Amino acid sequence: MSQTPTPETDPIPGRIHAVPVPRPGRWISAVVIGVLAAMAVNGLVTNDNYRWDVVGAYLFDTRVVQGVGWTLLLTFLAMAIAVLLAVTLAIMRRSQNPVLRWTSWTYIWIFRGTPVYTQLVFWGLLSVLYPRLSVGVPFGPEFFSFDTADVITAFYAAVLGLALNEAAYLAEIVRAGLGSVDPGQSEAAKALGMSESKILRRVVLPQAMRVIVPPTGNETISLLKTTSLVLAVPFTLDLTFATNAIANRIFLPIPLLMVAAIWYLVITSILMVGQHYIERYYGKGFGSDGGTGRPGGGRRRAGRPSRQAAIRQSGTTTDDPFLDVTP
Repeated sequence: MSQTPTPETDPIPGRIHAVPVPRPGRWISAVVIGVLAAMAVNGLVTNDNYRWDVVGAYLFDTRVVQGVGWTLLLTFLAMAIAVLLAVTLAIMRRSQNPVLRWTSWTYIWIFRGTPVYTQLVFWGLLSVLYPRLSVGVPFGPEFFSFDTADVITAFYAAVLGLALNEAAYLAEIVRAGLGSVDPGQSEAAKALGMSESKILRRVVLPQAMRVIVPPTGNETISLLKTTSLVLAVPFTLDLTFATNAIANRIFLPIPLLMVAAIWYLVITSILMVGQHYIERYYGKGFGSDGGTGRPGGGRRRAGRPSRQAAIRQSGTTTDDPFLDVTP
């Protein structure tokens, strides 16, 4: 068994024998965190007030699973609408037209400046404020009209309220992402004769996604939990209302709160995994980790050559790039 050579036995004279810096803080912090984690687990397992038997009985209850489905549907529909609206608002904020800029700013100011619960209550009372909605010429003839309560039901009011509120936050995220792209990219694309819309789609947005995706993932997770407020509309089929209704019936709120928390944690974990892969995809070419979070870009698939190796194999470049310009 070979031993590490000492300065006296090292065959290479003068070589530096570095000694790792002791880090006792790491061991102390690991012990403290381990003890706290063990205490937390012990408190969860041994405390009979959690009623884990009730948690297990209602974790996959039909009403709870249906509540999970409605919560996911609210989240994804509201997020899809919010993303489309946010991109539009961000482009308006960057427009040369002052009317578009101020319209976008006013929208963001209103929806970011009022609580989401208040907005949901407002959308729930929309049929009270406007019993009938019509489309036509202002102060002129109406083309058609409809009863608000028949069209904007509690579900659509909840989706609308969540989407319009979320769009105000996403618009600033998109605007920051668009502003992070070097203006020289757009200037170079204009020199090639590309239109403004094509520059935005093909040049600016793909590069801005690296900045846009992480906070958008956070907003998606936040929107998932904000769906617990749709009772203000009132919409009564989401996960939080379903578990609260069961808890009120059996007079055991804590186990049903744990059921809701477990489902929210599971969904959030899945969203975080998806966010990780999307970030890695749009992070390619930026930094040394290739968006993987690991030096060198992570593990390469077996049998798949690197980009540089593929370029050399194609024969389109010489081994010495300076051979044509140097003697």
